[in-house]
This record gives sequence, structure tokens and C-alpha cells, in this order.
Amino acid sequence: MSRPIPFVKMHGAGNDFVLFDGIRNELPRDLSKLAREIADRHFGVGFDQMLVVRPSESADFCMDIYNADGSQVEMCANGIRAFYKYLRDAEHTSADEIGVETLGGIVRPQWAGQGRVKVDMGLPVLIPEKIPTTLATGAGPVLEVPIELPDGLWPEAPSGLRASSISIGNPHCIIQVDEIDSVPLDRVGPALEHHVAFPNRVNVEFIEIKSRDRIRQRTWERGTGETLACGSGACAVAVASMLRGVVDREIAIELRGGELEIAWADKNSSIWMTGPATTVFDGVWAVDDDA
Repeated sequence: MSRPIPFVKMHGAGNDFVLFDGIRNELPRDLSKLAREIADRHFGVGFDQMLVVRPSESADFCMDIYNADGSQVEMCANGIRAFYKYLRDAEHTSADEIGVETLGGIVRPQWAGQGRVKVDMGLPVLIPEKIPTTLATGAGPVLEVPIELPDGLWPEAPSGLRASSISIGNPHCIIQVDEIDSVPLDRVGPALEHHVAFPNRVNVEFIEIKSRDRIRQRTWERGTGETLACGSGACAVAVASMLRGVVDREIAIELRGGELEIAWADKNSSIWMTGPATTVFDGVWAVDDDA
């Protein structure tokens, strides 16, 4: 015996989500299983992350985030924009700013009008132990540290590959190259995601700096694969590049699914991310009553 539960398909700059409302609907107990089933783009609905609305005791709402492999993760910056748009569309809130509890901390999205959301992403985590990464020790930041890949994995790789690492509530590995389209991300992404230097796995961003105010980015997200956009990754890319002095403090990040604006005034200030949030369609998914 099965029962239908409603969902909403959304995306933020091409980073796509299936959202379930756990306040209005009774959801199955095993949400990891639900995520794996509905994630399949041929036999399910397909998504980069599954988002779940829940009540919160420490903020206005709580957002649970599941990858396509069923693993739960700390933060999704494109997801928080879609999540906030859903809350407004569903009339859970009419506030122009709310607090959202995530495993990575409380995040505060603001309505920027015309389907755009501005998010206070808080301070970046620069201490290696807290990212976590073993690429460096001490207080950080972790910038341009040599990193090795398995022999033969990427024969055309630039010599002396170097990585920076930042946490934006979730860990990121940033590598600058001359041309991001030449990176065999389907091979290199998994190797870096599971690299010994990242005990909790890592999201991987390859970047191409176009100017002082513009960067191109490709992302391999842990537990999902290559995605068209990654908001927390864009924030990590911006912070690492600003700390290296190669870009200004307000920049645009070009992603395969769209563009995000990132601003970080100084090391004592929050990172601000502004970008789109779009509803694609509503649907229902059948779950077993004993799920």
C-alpha cells in the first residue's frame, strides 16, 4: 500500500532540487532511502540535492539536505535560496528575512525581489582542522598547497597542481587552472572528493580567473557528481581568490547554470551571496505506508 506525498522541483542557477514539506506532510522515516529513489534521473525525478522543510527550535525553519546517494550534508547555498522561495510561495512566511537552521549553522536569506535571494553566509572557516583538511596545520588559511593525484589519472594535468581549502559550513577544495573545460572532472572529481587530505570528503571547484571581478567555475559535489552550480562553492572560490589577492572584494562567479554575485568586505565580515531561485514544477511521489 502506498500513499502520495507532494514535492516541488526547483533550481538555483541550474543546481536542481526536489523539496518536501515536512511541516505540512507526513514524510517517510527513511529519508535517505527516499532521496536515493527519487534522485534517479531516468526512473525517478532527478536532483542534485533533496531539501526537507522542518520546524526549528533555534531558527524560523530547519532545512535538511540530502545528496543523491542518500548522504546528509551540512549546507547548500543554492538550496537555501530555493528553500526560502518555497517558504514564501507556500505562505509559510512573508518575512523579508528569516533564519534557517542547517547542519552547518543558521543561515539568513533575504528577499531581493524578482525571484532573487540574497544570503548572509556568515564567516568562512579557514582553520584546517575545522574545514577539515590535512593539507596544512595551524590557523590557516589553506592556500595554494601542493596536492597529488593518482598516477595516470590526468596525464595532461598542469605540473605542480595546487589546492586551496575553505569551509562555508561544508568543505571545499579549490584548484585554479588555465581552462576549466579541459579538466576531466568525471575522473578527477571523485579522486579529489575521496582524497586522503579530506577526512569528511570534499566538494571540488576548478576555477578559471577571467578578470579582477569575474571567475568561471566547475564543481564536483560530494555524493552527487558534477552540478551546474554550487553556491557554497562559489563563496569558497571567492574567499580563496580574495585571500590570494587575485580578485576584488565583489565579484561575479560564472557557473554552468547561471551566475552568482559574491561580496566579502574583509575577514571580519560575512560573505554575501546573491542569485536566482526558480520553481520548475509541482508533483507527487508515492511512498510505502511502512516507509
